[in-house]
Amino acid sequence: MTQAETHVVAGQEAGGRGGRGGVLLAAGAAVFAVALGGYLAAIATHPASAMLKGFDLGVYLEGGQLARHSPATLYSWYQPGHPGIQFTYTPFAAMVFAALSFVSLRALEDAGVVVSIAALVATLWMAFRELGVAERGRRAGAVLLLAGVCLWLEPVQRALYLGQVELVLMALIVWDMCQPAERRPWKGAGVGLAAAIKLVPLIFIAYLVITRRLRAAAVALAVFVVTIVAGFAALPHSSVQWWLHANFLQASRTGFVGVISNQSLRGMLTRLIGSVASGQPPWIVAGVVAGVAGLAAAMLLHRRGLVFEGLMTCALTALLISPISWDHHWVWVAPFLAVLAMAGVRARDRLARTAWFGGAVALAVVFGGWPRWWDSGAGLLQGGLIWYAPSTSWAHGDNPGYAEYHWHGLQLLAGNLYLLAGCLLFLVPLFVCARRRYLRTYS
Repeated sequence: MTQAETHVVAGQEAGGRGGRGGVLLAAGAAVFAVALGGYLAAIATHPASAMLKGFDLGVYLEGGQLARHSPATLYSWYQPGHPGIQFTYTPFAAMVFAALSFVSLRALEDAGVVVSIAALVATLWMAFRELGVAERGRRAGAVLLLAGVCLWLEPVQRALYLGQVELVLMALIVWDMCQPAERRPWKGAGVGLAAAIKLVPLIFIAYLVITRRLRAAAVALAVFVVTIVAGFAALPHSSVQWWLHANFLQASRTGFVGVISNQSLRGMLTRLIGSVASGQPPWIVAGVVAGVAGLAAAMLLHRRGLVFEGLMTCALTALLISPISWDHHWVWVAPFLAVLAMAGVRARDRLARTAWFGGAVALAVVFGGWPRWWDSGAGLLQGGLIWYAPSTSWAHGDNPGYAEYHWHGLQLLAGNLYLLAGCLLFLVPLFVCARRRYLRTYS
């Protein structure tokens, strides 16, 4: 533990003994109870189609059924009437979904909500632990308070609504990356497993390498390779299509790359340029620059003792450079809020404290779930500020008539809001690493 961490922990433990920990715990429990109660009440009083549609979960299970009964069609299948909806995950993921496909969709929806909310709480528990909140009462209060807020963020609600696995994968990655290597020789296995489901977590293996945690990187890579071998053994035809025919490089398999819900650099550049093909070269350049800068900043933060901040910088880099970063992929904003909140707690002057807490509030507002009041068919939990821009439903391929190509004024701001907020947030670790004296006051 660094001297700065010791100072932070000592101050927090003293605060806990002074009774503030009990107040924080009571406040956190109340906020979380109200947030969860409101969510359960909404589920009970609204049609399932407006609350727990489970659309993506249905695609998962369809992929599992194909893996069991018609593996040769796994990557040629598309949802009837929607050619842009295909199975876009690894053969190993199809094997996992094949096991889950014996359970009914509704039962998995309900179980998925419980597991996902638990994963959100677990992620925040680990975040505050890594950020130096040692006293358990204070940590529990902070976790419940922030979890109550995060439960109503649009990315979290969309993940629950669609039956997505993002919250579970986030918890798995954070747990694995925060384990002490000296006490856990299999550190890295969780990252390898997450990458075997969705490829974007591969960036964390690169992060392990550049931060000289080579054993964990080797374990992660080994687990990832084992899942590929398992896929070739169980689903050889599908594995050839996915890996050797490079289906995994075809971002268009998920539909129109420029659709509003793709809040990545590629999505924004596609919308601004007005063409999927023309948007790809500048995205490659921007992605390389952002990837190098982000990983470099994450490495420097790690080396200077801000380990969790480095991890979050790596996660943010992944969201920016990935060809597809759906709105529900931005569930990583939850532990980001913990980082900003703790930076405010540790700030040494009022101006810095106001800036950090103000940034956290602004981030929560940007990513908040704001219903689309004008769209009665949208459902209670399908809104967010990005959806205030016109969007194209069920789009695939490319078409100059798509609504995203014709935004103007505030539509450009709203429709790219998550990505723009992510870019602003991205500047924070770059600034911290560029200003060493600022880093010393922050740490």
